[in-house]
Amino acid sequence: MLYIVGIGCGSAEGLTGEARDAIESSSLIVGYTVYNELLQPVFPGKKFYATGMKQEKERVIFALEQAVCGLDVSLVCSGDAGVYGMASLAFELAENYREVQIKVIAGVTAALSGAALLGSPLTNDFAVISLSDLLTPWDVIEKRVEGAASGDFAIALYNPMSHKRTENLRRACEIILKYRSAVTPCGIAANIGREGESCRILTLGELQNSVVDMFTTVFVGNSVTRVIDGKLVTPRGYRI
Repeated sequence: MLYIVGIGCGSAEGLTGEARDAIESSSLIVGYTVYNELLQPVFPGKKFYATGMKQEKERVIFALEQAVCGLDVSLVCSGDAGVYGMASLAFELAENYREVQIKVIAGVTAALSGAALLGSPLTNDFAVISLSDLLTPWDVIEKRVEGAASGDFAIALYNPMSHKRTENLRRACEIILKYRSAVTPCGIAANIGREGESCRILTLGELQNSVVDMFTTVFVGNSVTRVIDGKLVTPRGYRI
């Protein structure tokens, strides 16, 4: 059996009961180095196998090969395995490992855990967009940001900035500012569920010039999002 497990933020508290059960029942946990390091204190008796960034294919193939050998394996991903995670790649590569049974275990993705820190910014329709152009061309990302902005979706932005990608967040904000006021409430959630967890509320104009990192999720409000008692809130539309 190969479990594709979303581990949420990676803390013991961030694991769902189903994720914990899957990992406990596995003989081997396979994951990105950072995710394994987060899980090792939670599952001290388990055997781990790690690969680094940009070695996702090798990681999945190793997990599939171990499952072929009869092991129950957990291939772990941060957040949810189906949201910028390894689930799709595992299904694609598993076409060559037909004998392996795969079960996807849902996890809490950063859009949800980050929104909870900030208040309730995604209560109505929202879009989730990654600003990483490593696997998606930037012109495609721009179209998606434009579509979400013009459609008045609240937006959660993943992978907003890295050492190499220093301009993508600013460029995304420029697109959104064509449709929304510079005073639109926004939020930043960093290191969700981990040491150094923090969040703050700011305007879209301020967000445009903010410096964040890959461990940050950014939230852009829609036309009705507001700040209520220090919390970022997008009303659902109930009459009150």
